[in-house]
Amino acid sequence: MENTRVTLCGVELDNPVIPASGTFGYGYEFAELYDINCLGTFSFKGTTREPRFGNPTPRIADCTGGMINAVGLQNPGVEQVISEELPKLKKVFHKPVMANVSGFSVEDYAYTCERLDQQEQVGWLEVNISCPNVHGGGMSFGTDPAAAASVIRAIKAVTKKPVIAKLSPNVTDITAIAKACEEAGADGISLINTLLGMRIDLKTKRPVIANTMGGFSGPAIFPVALRMVYQTARAVNIPVIGIGGVSTAEDVLEMMLAGATAVEVGAANLVDPFICRDIVRDLPEAMRRYGIGNLCDIIGGVTQWEKT
Repeated sequence: MENTRVTLCGVELDNPVIPASGTFGYGYEFAELYDINCLGTFSFKGTTREPRFGNPTPRIADCTGGMINAVGLQNPGVEQVISEELPKLKKVFHKPVMANVSGFSVEDYAYTCERLDQQEQVGWLEVNISCPNVHGGGMSFGTDPAAAASVIRAIKAVTKKPVIAKLSPNVTDITAIAKACEEAGADGISLINTLLGMRIDLKTKRPVIANTMGGFSGPAIFPVALRMVYQTARAVNIPVIGIGGVSTAEDVLEMMLAGATAVEVGAANLVDPFICRDIVRDLPEAMRRYGIGNLCDIIGGVTQWEKT
Protein backbone atom coordinates (compact mmCIF):
# COMPACT_ATOMS: atom_id res chain seq x y z
CA MET A 1 0.00 0.00 0.00
CA GLU A 2 1.46 3.35 -1.05
CA ASN A 3 1.89 5.88 1.76
CA THR A 4 0.93 9.42 0.68
CA ARG A 5 1.27 11.03 4.12
CA VAL A 6 3.69 13.92 4.64
CA THR A 7 4.44 16.23 7.55
CA LEU A 8 4.39 19.98 6.92
CA CYS A 9 5.95 22.11 9.68
CA GLY A 10 5.00 19.55 12.32
CA VAL A 11 1.44 18.93 11.05
CA GLU A 12 0.70 15.61 9.35
CA LEU A 13 -1.23 15.67 6.06
CA ASP A 14 -3.01 12.70 4.50
CA ASN A 15 -1.39 13.69 1.20
CA PRO A 16 0.67 16.63 -0.13
CA VAL A 17 -2.05 18.11 -2.39
CA ILE A 18 -3.07 21.68 -1.45
CA PRO A 19 -5.28 23.98 -3.54
CA ALA A 20 -3.51 27.34 -3.76
CA SER A 21 -4.81 30.62 -2.38
CA GLY A 22 -6.98 32.61 -4.73
CA THR A 23 -8.12 29.53 -6.66
CA PHE A 24 -10.25 27.76 -4.03
CA GLY A 25 -12.10 30.55 -2.23
CA TYR A 26 -12.87 29.54 1.35
CA GLY A 27 -13.52 25.95 0.36
CA TYR A 28 -17.26 25.70 0.80
CA GLU A 29 -18.03 26.41 -2.87
CA PHE A 30 -15.94 23.38 -3.87
CA ALA A 31 -17.50 21.33 -1.06
CA GLU A 32 -20.74 21.46 -3.05
CA LEU A 33 -18.96 19.47 -5.78
CA TYR A 34 -17.00 16.86 -3.76
CA ASP A 35 -15.80 16.06 -0.25
CA ILE A 36 -12.86 18.42 0.11
CA ASN A 37 -11.62 16.50 3.16
CA CYS A 38 -9.80 14.26 0.68
CA LEU A 39 -7.25 17.09 0.34
CA GLY A 40 -4.11 17.44 2.43
CA THR A 41 -5.31 20.94 3.29
CA PHE A 42 -6.00 24.11 1.29
CA SER A 43 -4.84 27.71 1.36
CA PHE A 44 -7.82 30.03 1.56
CA LYS A 45 -8.30 33.31 -0.26
CA GLY A 46 -5.64 35.95 0.43
CA THR A 47 -6.74 38.02 3.44
CA THR A 48 -5.80 41.60 4.29
CA ARG A 49 -6.36 43.74 7.36
CA GLU A 50 -9.07 45.85 5.70
CA PRO A 51 -11.62 44.84 3.04
CA ARG A 52 -10.48 45.23 -0.56
CA PHE A 53 -12.62 45.56 -3.66
CA GLY A 54 -9.69 44.72 -5.91
CA ASN A 55 -8.50 46.09 -9.23
CA PRO A 56 -10.69 47.47 -12.05
CA THR A 57 -11.93 45.08 -14.73
CA PRO A 58 -10.99 43.39 -16.98
CA ARG A 59 -8.84 41.39 -14.59
CA ILE A 60 -8.32 38.16 -16.52
CA ALA A 61 -6.61 37.40 -19.83
CA ASP A 62 -6.12 34.07 -21.59
CA CYS A 63 -2.72 33.21 -22.98
CA THR A 64 -0.87 30.24 -24.37
CA GLY A 65 -0.25 27.71 -21.62
CA GLY A 66 -2.00 29.65 -18.89
CA MET A 67 -3.69 32.87 -17.84
CA ILE A 68 -2.95 36.35 -16.52
CA ASN A 69 -4.85 37.79 -13.60
CA ALA A 70 -4.85 41.09 -11.74
CA VAL A 71 -7.68 40.56 -9.26
CA GLY A 72 -5.99 42.76 -6.69
CA LEU A 73 -6.49 40.75 -3.48
CA GLN A 74 -10.24 41.23 -3.37
CA ASN A 75 -11.43 40.01 0.05
CA PRO A 76 -13.76 41.04 2.89
CA GLY A 77 -10.99 41.81 5.39
CA VAL A 78 -9.73 39.73 8.30
CA GLU A 79 -12.53 40.50 10.76
CA GLN A 80 -15.23 39.32 8.37
CA VAL A 81 -13.17 36.29 7.41
CA ILE A 82 -13.05 35.34 11.09
CA SER A 83 -16.71 36.09 11.85
CA GLU A 84 -18.34 34.78 8.66
CA GLU A 85 -16.04 32.78 6.37
CA LEU A 86 -14.28 30.52 8.88
CA PRO A 87 -17.51 29.30 10.53
CA LYS A 88 -18.87 28.31 7.09
CA LEU A 89 -15.56 26.69 6.18
CA LYS A 90 -15.54 24.67 9.42
CA LYS A 91 -18.82 23.00 8.48
CA VAL A 92 -17.33 21.42 5.36
CA PHE A 93 -13.60 21.01 6.12
CA HIS A 94 -12.50 19.16 9.23
CA LYS A 95 -8.74 19.53 9.05
CA PRO A 96 -6.35 22.40 9.79
CA VAL A 97 -6.53 25.00 7.02
CA MET A 98 -3.82 27.30 5.68
CA ALA A 99 -4.50 31.02 6.08
CA ASN A 100 -3.00 33.14 3.30
CA VAL A 101 -2.16 36.68 4.41
CA SER A 102 -1.26 39.81 2.44
CA GLY A 103 -0.39 43.31 3.59
CA PHE A 104 0.97 46.68 2.56
CA SER A 105 3.04 47.42 5.66
CA VAL A 106 4.80 45.34 8.32
CA GLU A 107 2.09 46.41 10.77
CA ASP A 108 -0.65 45.14 8.41
CA TYR A 109 0.95 41.72 8.18
CA ALA A 110 1.53 41.43 11.92
CA TYR A 111 -2.03 42.47 12.81
CA THR A 112 -3.72 40.13 10.34
CA CYS A 113 -1.51 37.17 11.23
CA GLU A 114 -2.00 37.70 14.96
CA ARG A 115 -5.79 37.65 14.51
CA LEU A 116 -5.74 34.52 12.33
CA ASP A 117 -3.22 32.77 14.58
CA GLN A 118 -5.88 32.79 17.32
CA GLN A 119 -8.37 30.84 15.20
CA GLU A 120 -8.61 27.14 16.08
CA GLN A 121 -8.92 25.81 12.54
CA VAL A 122 -5.92 27.72 11.17
CA GLY A 123 -2.93 25.38 11.07
CA TRP A 124 -0.41 27.49 9.14
CA LEU A 125 0.02 31.14 8.17
CA GLU A 126 1.11 31.47 4.53
CA VAL A 127 2.47 34.99 4.14
CA ASN A 128 2.35 36.48 0.66
CA ILE A 129 5.31 38.86 0.59
CA SER A 130 4.79 39.76 -3.06
CA CYS A 131 2.74 42.82 -2.06
CA PRO A 132 3.94 46.42 -2.59
CA ASN A 133 5.50 48.06 0.47
CA VAL A 134 3.59 51.35 0.84
CA HIS A 135 6.25 52.68 3.19
CA GLY A 136 9.07 51.60 0.92
CA GLY A 137 8.23 53.34 -2.34
CA GLY A 138 5.93 50.60 -3.62
CA MET A 139 8.63 47.98 -4.12
CA SER A 140 7.45 44.47 -3.24
CA PHE A 141 8.54 43.16 0.16
CA GLY A 142 9.52 39.95 -1.59
CA THR A 143 12.14 41.52 -3.84
CA ASP A 144 14.43 42.60 -0.99
CA PRO A 145 15.88 40.17 1.59
CA ALA A 146 15.87 42.74 4.38
CA ALA A 147 12.25 43.76 3.73
CA ALA A 148 11.13 40.14 3.52
CA ALA A 149 12.91 39.35 6.78
CA SER A 150 11.31 42.33 8.53
CA VAL A 151 7.83 41.00 7.71
CA ILE A 152 8.60 37.48 8.92
CA ARG A 153 10.28 38.72 12.09
CA ALA A 154 7.29 40.90 12.99
CA ILE A 155 4.84 38.05 12.39
CA LYS A 156 6.85 35.53 14.41
CA ALA A 157 6.84 37.95 17.35
CA VAL A 158 3.03 37.80 17.64
CA THR A 159 2.16 34.26 16.49
CA LYS A 160 2.68 30.66 17.60
CA LYS A 161 1.62 28.69 14.54
CA PRO A 162 3.98 27.83 11.63
CA VAL A 163 4.72 30.77 9.33
CA ILE A 164 5.32 29.98 5.66
CA ALA A 165 6.77 32.71 3.44
CA LYS A 166 5.28 32.72 -0.07
CA LEU A 167 7.89 34.07 -2.48
CA SER A 168 7.71 35.95 -5.75
CA PRO A 169 9.69 34.59 -8.72
CA ASN A 170 10.21 38.13 -10.03
CA VAL A 171 13.67 38.44 -8.47
CA THR A 172 17.27 37.88 -9.51
CA ASP A 173 18.13 35.34 -6.79
CA ILE A 174 15.21 33.66 -5.04
CA THR A 175 17.52 31.77 -2.68
CA ALA A 176 18.69 35.03 -1.10
CA ILE A 177 15.08 35.91 -0.22
CA ALA A 178 14.40 32.39 1.05
CA LYS A 179 17.47 32.35 3.28
CA ALA A 180 16.61 35.77 4.70
CA CYS A 181 13.12 34.50 5.60
CA GLU A 182 14.57 31.38 7.21
CA GLU A 183 17.00 33.43 9.28
CA ALA A 184 14.12 35.67 10.39
CA GLY A 185 12.27 32.63 11.74
CA ALA A 186 10.11 31.34 8.88
CA ASP A 187 9.03 27.73 9.40
CA GLY A 188 8.60 27.04 5.70
CA ILE A 189 8.80 28.52 2.20
CA SER A 190 6.16 28.31 -0.56
CA LEU A 191 6.98 29.17 -4.14
CA ILE A 192 6.42 30.36 -6.70
CA ASN A 193 3.85 33.11 -6.82
CA THR A 194 2.87 34.26 -10.31
CA LEU A 195 5.29 35.59 -12.90
CA LEU A 196 4.63 39.08 -14.24
CA GLY A 197 3.03 39.13 -17.68
CA MET A 198 0.78 41.06 -20.05
CA ARG A 199 -1.32 40.76 -23.21
CA ILE A 200 -2.28 43.39 -25.82
CA ASP A 201 -5.59 43.48 -27.71
CA LEU A 202 -4.67 43.92 -31.38
CA LYS A 203 -8.04 45.47 -32.21
CA THR A 204 -7.93 48.20 -29.56
CA LYS A 205 -4.11 48.42 -29.36
CA ARG A 206 -4.51 48.46 -25.58
CA PRO A 207 -3.48 46.04 -22.81
CA VAL A 208 -6.12 43.37 -22.21
CA ILE A 209 -5.78 43.78 -18.43
CA ALA A 210 -7.04 47.11 -17.03
CA ASN A 211 -4.00 47.10 -14.72
CA THR A 212 -1.76 46.65 -17.84
CA MET A 213 0.17 43.76 -16.25
CA GLY A 214 -0.83 40.84 -14.08
CA GLY A 215 0.24 37.51 -12.66
CA PHE A 216 0.99 34.80 -15.24
CA SER A 217 0.15 31.27 -14.08
CA GLY A 218 -0.68 27.89 -15.57
CA PRO A 219 1.18 24.90 -17.08
CA ALA A 220 3.67 27.08 -18.95
CA ILE A 221 5.35 28.19 -15.71
CA PHE A 222 5.90 24.67 -14.32
CA PRO A 223 9.56 24.35 -15.43
CA VAL A 224 10.39 27.75 -13.88
CA ALA A 225 8.64 26.83 -10.64
CA LEU A 226 10.34 23.43 -10.52
CA ARG A 227 13.76 25.04 -10.99
CA MET A 228 13.14 27.54 -8.19
CA VAL A 229 11.85 24.86 -5.82
CA TYR A 230 14.98 22.84 -6.54
CA GLN A 231 17.28 25.81 -5.88
CA THR A 232 15.44 26.87 -2.73
CA ALA A 233 15.24 23.40 -1.20
CA ARG A 234 19.01 23.14 -1.53
CA ALA A 235 19.52 26.56 0.09
CA VAL A 236 17.34 26.27 3.22
CA ASN A 237 16.75 23.76 6.00
CA ILE A 238 13.00 24.28 6.34
CA PRO A 239 10.17 22.66 4.35
CA VAL A 240 9.36 23.95 0.87
CA ILE A 241 5.92 23.91 -0.78
CA GLY A 242 6.07 23.76 -4.57
CA ILE A 243 3.62 25.87 -6.58
CA GLY A 244 3.32 26.72 -10.25
CA GLY A 245 1.69 24.98 -13.20
CA VAL A 246 0.87 21.77 -11.32
CA SER A 247 -2.02 19.82 -12.85
CA THR A 248 -1.23 16.08 -12.54
CA ALA A 249 -0.06 13.52 -10.01
CA GLU A 250 3.17 13.25 -12.01
CA ASP A 251 3.74 16.99 -11.54
CA VAL A 252 3.39 16.46 -7.78
CA LEU A 253 6.06 13.74 -7.87
CA GLU A 254 8.41 15.98 -9.86
CA MET A 255 7.97 18.82 -7.37
CA MET A 256 8.71 16.49 -4.47
CA LEU A 257 11.80 15.07 -6.16
CA ALA A 258 12.97 18.67 -6.60
CA GLY A 259 12.63 19.18 -2.85
CA ALA A 260 9.00 20.04 -2.07
CA THR A 261 7.38 18.55 1.02
CA ALA A 262 3.90 19.51 -0.22
CA VAL A 263 2.53 20.87 -3.50
CA GLU A 264 -0.07 23.54 -4.22
CA VAL A 265 -2.35 23.49 -7.26
CA GLY A 266 -3.41 26.90 -8.52
CA ALA A 267 -4.69 27.90 -11.94
CA ALA A 268 -5.76 24.33 -12.77
CA ASN A 269 -8.61 24.71 -10.22
CA LEU A 270 -10.05 27.48 -12.37
CA VAL A 271 -10.06 25.23 -15.44
CA ASP A 272 -11.28 22.03 -13.77
CA PRO A 273 -12.83 22.33 -10.28
CA PHE A 274 -12.28 18.58 -9.70
CA ILE A 275 -8.56 18.67 -10.50
CA CYS A 276 -7.28 18.42 -6.90
CA ARG A 277 -9.67 15.57 -6.11
CA ASP A 278 -8.43 13.76 -9.21
CA ILE A 279 -4.76 14.32 -8.37
CA VAL A 280 -5.32 12.86 -4.89
CA ARG A 281 -7.09 9.88 -6.49
CA ASP A 282 -4.34 9.37 -9.11
CA LEU A 283 -1.36 9.76 -6.77
CA PRO A 284 -1.13 6.15 -5.47
CA GLU A 285 -1.24 4.76 -9.01
CA ALA A 286 1.47 7.19 -10.15
CA MET A 287 3.57 6.12 -7.17
CA ARG A 288 3.17 2.45 -8.14
CA ARG A 289 4.12 3.22 -11.72
CA TYR A 290 7.41 4.79 -10.64
CA GLY A 291 8.22 2.38 -7.82
CA ILE A 292 7.54 4.80 -4.97
CA GLY A 293 6.22 3.27 -1.75
CA ASN A 294 6.43 6.26 0.56
CA LEU A 295 6.20 9.88 -0.62
CA CYS A 296 8.41 11.12 2.20
CA ASP A 297 11.27 9.05 0.79
CA ILE A 298 11.43 11.04 -2.47
CA ILE A 299 11.51 14.59 -1.04
CA GLY A 300 14.64 16.13 -2.56
CA GLY A 301 15.42 12.80 -4.19
CA VAL A 302 17.02 14.38 -7.23
CA THR A 303 19.56 16.05 -4.95
CA GLN A 304 20.33 12.76 -3.23
CA TRP A 305 20.89 11.16 -6.62
CA GLU A 306 23.37 13.91 -7.54
CA LYS A 307 25.46 13.19 -4.45
CA THR A 308 25.76 9.45 -5.09
